[in-house]
Amino acid sequence: MSLVAGVDSSTQSCKVVIRDAETGDLVREGRAAHPDGTEVHPDAWWAALCEAIEQAGGLGDVAALSVAAQQHGMVCLDEHGEVVRPALLWNDTRSAGAADDLVTELGGPAVWAEAVGSVPVASFTITKLRWLVTHEPGNARRTAAVCLPHDWLTWKLAGAAGLGALTTDRGDASGTGYWSPVTGAYRTDLLEKAFGATPILPRVLSPTDQAGARGAIRLAPGTGDNMAAALGVGARPGDVVVSIGTSGTAFAVAGTPSADPSGLVAGFADATGRFLPLACTLNAARVLDAAARMLDVSLDDLGALAMQAPPGAGGLTLVPYLEGERTPNLPDATGSLHGLTLSTATPAHLARAAVEGLLCHLADALDALGLTPERVLLIGGGARSEAVRQIAPTVFGRPVVVPEPGEYVADGAARQAAWLLAGTPEPPGWESGATSHYEAPATPELRDRYARARVLA
Repeated sequence: MSLVAGVDSSTQSCKVVIRDAETGDLVREGRAAHPDGTEVHPDAWWAALCEAIEQAGGLGDVAALSVAAQQHGMVCLDEHGEVVRPALLWNDTRSAGAADDLVTELGGPAVWAEAVGSVPVASFTITKLRWLVTHEPGNARRTAAVCLPHDWLTWKLAGAAGLGALTTDRGDASGTGYWSPVTGAYRTDLLEKAFGATPILPRVLSPTDQAGARGAIRLAPGTGDNMAAALGVGARPGDVVVSIGTSGTAFAVAGTPSADPSGLVAGFADATGRFLPLACTLNAARVLDAAARMLDVSLDDLGALAMQAPPGAGGLTLVPYLEGERTPNLPDATGSLHGLTLSTATPAHLARAAVEGLLCHLADALDALGLTPERVLLIGGGARSEAVRQIAPTVFGRPVVVPEPGEYVADGAARQAAWLLAGTPEPPGWESGATSHYEAPATPELRDRYARARVLA
């Protein structure tokens, strides 16, 4: 039995799964926490990866490995390969002003969408590089190479043999703001405009290229977390995947690139050679965490409370922009509660409003894709809530399928590693686990009330 390892280096933790390369069966797994914050020294990711690998029983019998990680994070390296400063993560919004400046300087959102498939917002690497050169010019001058979290971890696993050995994949590269999914090439002119220089950039690998080796272990290209999730969950044409993690995402695998001048949809590439139109929200599962903390209950109890309140929470509406927001692009926004009356001032109503507000927010992201999916695949930590599962079809207006709980990002990375071993035109067709199906009548009045409240937020 050949074994493969998949890594998910997310915002909050590192997960490692070891799977049978042929069947996809889980053999063992491990995890380790990451520090909090919107800037983190990459050494913390490395320490967590080593701990998670140890928890997973090591890599002694593993034939191939792939790393998937949070998108967009800015990792700056000096000429000796040392980290210049802590990495700015995707959810660090300090570069919002830089994003606005870059969009204006190039001629507006439509020009950016045509150039790189996306309109830069604070999440994107290119905006963080503009922030760096403006606010930390000394660190900018020291920067000889720029890469992404998954690039850096793959490079470290391969021995960090010089800046020229840095690699990435088309999926993660498409989230930088200086790589074009249409042409498959870096837009160094845009990088020069943003940063005033063109540092060394990782070589972009095709989906089945080998990134290097760690001893006898072959290293696959790796990818961004959303691209790995699509691979891990086995999304098919006609599906939209909605992921409720630290961030919320709605995405679909497509055969052609997209370019949305509104900026709501990022025209990413995927991990298979196709494309991944995606709308992302900054606020997702932590909306539920915040509501549970306010009510001093567990997440399970929050869900039970939500199901005790009537649909629509009696008119109580939560707009969950708790950390600013990316869809819509409101980096300085805050959350708001509307419709609070004596009758809705109960724990159950607030719990219901939190679940419905989160789902309405994600439904806005789904609508932005401009698709009419046959069904919605609901994944991520937030999808483990029974209240979220039952209320989701009423908000999305589509049947909802919840795959068996799992580490979809790590699983997608493992599947990519198995693909490297197989050398086939398409990834191995691993059988998915059991799924749960939810259907319920749509409640457009809930979406309408949320839309009115959103305007006031």
